[in-house]
Amino acid sequence: MDGSRKYQVSLRGASAKEITRDALLEKVSRERELRNYARRATAAALFIQRVWRRYKVTRMVAQKLQQEWEILVNHYTGVMTATWIANNLLRPFLFFITWFSAEHQKVHSKKTDSMKICFTILLESLNSSDSKRNFCSLAIGMPEERRIWSDQARRLTSLGFFILSEFSKGSSRDQEITLVASLAMRVLVMLTDLKGWKGITDDNRQDADIAVRGLIEYMGSNASGSYESIGRYISSLDYYSSQTKNISPTDDKFLITASTITLALQPFYLRNFDVKGPAMLDKNHPANQYFVYMLTIPCLVQRLPSVLRPALKHRSILFPCFLGILILKENISTEISYLVHLGSLVSSKAIPPVGWALTNIICLAMGNENNSVDPQCFHHGLDHALYVRVVNTLSQALLAYLDNLGGIRKGKKVIQNDVEASIEPMDTFLYESEAEYDSLMISYIDQFRPVCQQWHLKNLLGSANGDVTKRTETLLPNGLECLGKLDLCDIALFYSNILRIYSVLNPIHGSLPVLNMLSFTPGFLIQVWHILEDSFFRGDSDISVNHMNGNSKHRASERGPKHVNRDGSNKWVSVLHKLTGKSQAATNNADPISNHPEPSQVIEDSSDIWDIEPMRHGPQGISKDLFALLHIFCATYSHLLLVLDDIEFYEKQVPFKLEKQRRIASMLNTLVYNGLSQGISQQNRPLMDTAIRCLHLMYERNCRHQFCPPELWLSPARKSRPPIAVATRIHEAASVNLRSDDSLAVPSMGSVITTTPHVFPFEERVEMFREFIKMDKASRKMAGEISEPGSRAIEIVVRRGHIVEDGFRQLNSLGPRLKSSIHVSFVSECGLPEAGLDYGGLSKEFLTDISKAAFAPEYGLFSQTSTSDRLLIPNSSARYLDNGLQMIEFLGRVVGKALYEGILLDYSFSHVFVQKLLGRYSFLDELSTLDPELYRNLVYVKHFDGDVKDLSLDFTVTEESFGKWHVVELKSGGKDISVTNKNKMQYIHAMADYKLNQQILPFSNAFYRGLTDLISPSWLKLFNASEFNQLLSGGNYDIDIDDLKNNTRYTGGYNEGSRTIKIFWEVVKDFEPEERCMLLKFVTSCSRAPLLGFKYLQPTFTIHKVCS
Repeated sequence: MDGSRKYQVSLRGASAKEITRDALLEKVSRERELRNYARRATAAALFIQRVWRRYKVTRMVAQKLQQEWEILVNHYTGVMTATWIANNLLRPFLFFITWFSAEHQKVHSKKTDSMKICFTILLESLNSSDSKRNFCSLAIGMPEERRIWSDQARRLTSLGFFILSEFSKGSSRDQEITLVASLAMRVLVMLTDLKGWKGITDDNRQDADIAVRGLIEYMGSNASGSYESIGRYISSLDYYSSQTKNISPTDDKFLITASTITLALQPFYLRNFDVKGPAMLDKNHPANQYFVYMLTIPCLVQRLPSVLRPALKHRSILFPCFLGILILKENISTEISYLVHLGSLVSSKAIPPVGWALTNIICLAMGNENNSVDPQCFHHGLDHALYVRVVNTLSQALLAYLDNLGGIRKGKKVIQNDVEASIEPMDTFLYESEAEYDSLMISYIDQFRPVCQQWHLKNLLGSANGDVTKRTETLLPNGLECLGKLDLCDIALFYSNILRIYSVLNPIHGSLPVLNMLSFTPGFLIQVWHILEDSFFRGDSDISVNHMNGNSKHRASERGPKHVNRDGSNKWVSVLHKLTGKSQAATNNADPISNHPEPSQVIEDSSDIWDIEPMRHGPQGISKDLFALLHIFCATYSHLLLVLDDIEFYEKQVPFKLEKQRRIASMLNTLVYNGLSQGISQQNRPLMDTAIRCLHLMYERNCRHQFCPPELWLSPARKSRPPIAVATRIHEAASVNLRSDDSLAVPSMGSVITTTPHVFPFEERVEMFREFIKMDKASRKMAGEISEPGSRAIEIVVRRGHIVEDGFRQLNSLGPRLKSSIHVSFVSECGLPEAGLDYGGLSKEFLTDISKAAFAPEYGLFSQTSTSDRLLIPNSSARYLDNGLQMIEFLGRVVGKALYEGILLDYSFSHVFVQKLLGRYSFLDELSTLDPELYRNLVYVKHFDGDVKDLSLDFTVTEESFGKWHVVELKSGGKDISVTNKNKMQYIHAMADYKLNQQILPFSNAFYRGLTDLISPSWLKLFNASEFNQLLSGGNYDIDIDDLKNNTRYTGGYNEGSRTIKIFWEVVKDFEPEERCMLLKFVTSCSRAPLLGFKYLQPTFTIHKVCS
């Protein structure tokens, strides 16, 4: 086609391109959108022009009115009547002032003079006794005059609060804006105070009252913005301290503050609130606004002069606020969050508005009109029940906020390692420095000081109903059950929440101040336990002391087949299958349950009494009221157990008799076991943490001095305890999941084994321990650490005279590799190998000999306690020896090697030292095993009836080292702090802490590092201190000759029927127990038998025939 024909148009339409239906519809739609856009653009342009014209004209009118107004007021010489003020003064003034204020969103600097003139004239009018000149006379005049007065009074109210809000921001014009704000507040006070109106007679008083009520109702509404402005103003005030001098009543700032408080409280005095009315359900109700905008101000009470504070504490103010909080708590919380988001509320980064409302209400409830730091009483007329329930509502909201913020996390210990083990202080990334964060928290938590004093708790207890089982609510219309009587459950919830708040926000002492007060308030724990006992043990007869003694020893020693609950076994086998992915057949073939020896069984009827039925569902089976009671009981009693000595617990039996102690232990044992078995939700975490801690403390005390029968600790798991093989694998699976941070996959029985291992009999736990080691060896073999026997053995050469030094030099650096087998060669001083037979006993001989040498007191690393047991404890002088701590760490590996190989060492450690290895608490009474004289002296000081100051003690301890005496301060500046009756408990526990913890801690840490190189800490925590010593050195019971005979190996030609062998066993059977121990010690280097019988003796007891 040539170029001349390319652009020719066909008159027949042949050049038109065809278009599809969809393309045509799209084209039409696009054209329609363009037309719509053009119409909207035109409308928008017209609207903008209209708004601009309005703005321009209004601005011109406002400027013109202002000029005319200024000329008028400056040159007016006539009488300023009320009508003239309304029409000529206020009408134009309110127009141009409102317009300019709205335009600039602030008080314009050029308008302050106009405001001063207007408010000054208005004040003169309001103070005039001439009804014609008094502006308020319009409120009782003709209907049109009333309407004008009402409208102008409301606009003046909004303007006045706008000025107040601007005054709170401050500027270089402080002097001018202060005067304007002062005049504006005086005008508003006079307008809303009927008593200050002039010329009111009995005939028109009712009309005046109606006008004032209408104005106050408007002022209390959300439309006036009064409470928001007042809140901003008070937030800008500085704190008033108790040392602040008396403020002059003529001071402008004081007058403004007093006026704002008066205006804020006016709606409350307007009428008595009807608590049954529907108005309380409105979030814009004045009481609710007062709470949202004023009670959420940080340190509200501290910002106000002391003379103004009683007005805020009056019952007519607090009662409606309390009702509003309780009725609309969800809506108010949402409203507060919304206002914070909009910026209408002042909020710090760490403490939300609801947190400040909590402390403000606590401060307002106190009767400290005289600005005393410790009021020692509630404010007169305070409703205790409403106060407690409001604090509970706000504290729960605060805790929910902290939880969402990330302030509360699982598994974190707090300072005192008590109540809320799952709680840690909030993140400090919101602050420039940690010091800034701590300073804020200290100042905030200091406002809770009244609730940590005994008078506070005693007053609440005096108002409480006390019996939760008969609790009734005073139900009012609209479901106002919050007006019911106060009872102990409310108080328990009150302090339960306060405990958690202290744990999170107190950076120094955690919840200790609250726990100290609760623990030492006479009768509080007893009251709480009385309700719990009636609820959980209702209908149960008293547990007889015969269950404590009886023939439990005989039962514990009985051997017989174990009747495993089949349902419980299958349950845990299923759990294991889910964790490991193995089939049931594979599990049964690999590790049949019947292969394990079965421990003794507790007779069922004696065990069931300790399995408390209401606790068998864990925390889920506890009502909301009892939940709080149980939480506060566990938290308080676990704290009290730390300071109770044996005389108080066992002899004086305070605060509970031993029968009650057993009930408490059984209740906690059942609760914790079932709670862990069924899993712990975040909601139940606080209760479970405190219950676990309290249970541990009671169990540790029982291990040291028994007051509970063994059946008590075993009873909850008697029917549901899994077989040993399953339990072992569940525990290992739990450990793997924890290491991989897969917390959701952790099986609940794994938590039972690690948290409450005592529900398993000691023999089963020993079997678990051996099973752990067996599994560890298998895993090492799969990893290639173990191949052929002896191929990876560690070769060492040792001189008997230098066994400790040679062992330390060759083995200390191995760490966990010490799990491998050791091939020991003994040489003489000349370096020649010793002659003799090696049947696997040289490594054992090496471990026993090195232990004998290193643990000997004369070596200097360990010493013996002064008790008859002569238990081992690290020597405090060991730190001064060459490689002292490294040597103790090496001995930890030696002990770990002995435990790993099942070799018994004929040594036992002090319970105090073992407690440190196991991470357990050491009681004050355990000091008697280390320093009996010091213990007796401390107990004497504790129970001293006179003035302890007469004993001339201070917070120091004197220590001797290499012939020199050193004074160690127990706390900073301790030498200058005298011990008094008030701080003697601090002194006693500081001294005990120094002896039981600080002195031993470096050595226990070193020993622990070496021990855990071979033995997992979770394995060790299966046992208490006494059981650990048994695991290390064997059981403290007579040697079973038949068991030894059945597990003896014969070599060199001997067999069981040999005449010499028969004679040997006949002679051994005639031995006295001491002689049998001596024989066993001669052969095995340990005088005690293995815990589970001679089947587990390593190496096996062997009798070899030596040819002559």
